[in-house]
Amino acid sequence: MNRKTINLIVILSIVVIIIFISLGFMGFPGINFGQPAAAPQNDPNASAQVILDEIQATGKVSELRYVDLVEGTGMPIAPGDTIEVAYTGLLPNGTVFDTSQAEGRTPLSLLVTADNRLVLKENGGGLIQGWSMGMMGMKEGGRRLLAIPSELGYGANSVGAIPPNSTLLFEVEIVKKISQ
Repeated sequence: MNRKTINLIVILSIVVIIIFISLGFMGFPGINFGQPAAAPQNDPNASAQVILDEIQATGKVSELRYVDLVEGTGMPIAPGDTIEVAYTGLLPNGTVFDTSQAEGRTPLSLLVTADNRLVLKENGGGLIQGWSMGMMGMKEGGRRLLAIPSELGYGANSVGAIPPNSTLLFEVEIVKKISQ
């Protein structure tokens, strides 16, 4: 091999290594080797309208999607924190199936567990996986639109007014955060 070919091979090898590292090869963030999944990253190019357009076009979302409507202040929620969350849950057709905003209702009091799940503070009951994943990274005062695919919600189960295999939309707000 001549010198030019060797230089080309070395440069291509370096580029491939950089690509693998940036994609999470060999245990760097990105590829999960049995560790808890990280919260999805907010897409800065997404907006609530982009998410709603996807749902209107297809009737669902294929993966968890969210967009911050208000970012909030302070440190993001972390294991050991207690948070109070105001929320409204909607079906893709606009039907409100649950809200903490109704008269006589109060925000949910939730605990962030060591494995980044949200559980009810009063009894340790779990929430749907889409809530736990979609709320990670939020800060006190933050408000977020979550679009949760059925497999991260109730799946094939019908729950109250929620039909089986439903995409769920939630507007959630952390009204109070108490750090450990």
